[in-house]
Amino acid sequence: MDSENPEKKETVIINGEEHNVADLTPQQVTLINHVSDLDRKASQINFSLEQTLGARNHFMGLLNQSLEEKEDTVDKAVND
Repeated sequence: MDSENPEKKETVIINGEEHNVADLTPQQVTLINHVSDLDRKASQINFSLEQTLGARNHFMGLLNQSLEEKEDTVDKAVND
């Protein structure tokens, strides 16, 4: 039965090469954890940047619209 359900070992792929986690030193495992955490943080920062730029574009659009409306109001007042 062991051959039907072999015990799976935890592995990581680093630079295209698969490594058995059990064969790594504690320092290497810690470094892997740091890199994984930094990858997660970079992804969150990129997501936040996309949201921030989208919100900025929205508010800039509102500002431009309000400035155009003001110009239209001034033009009407001058022409009347």
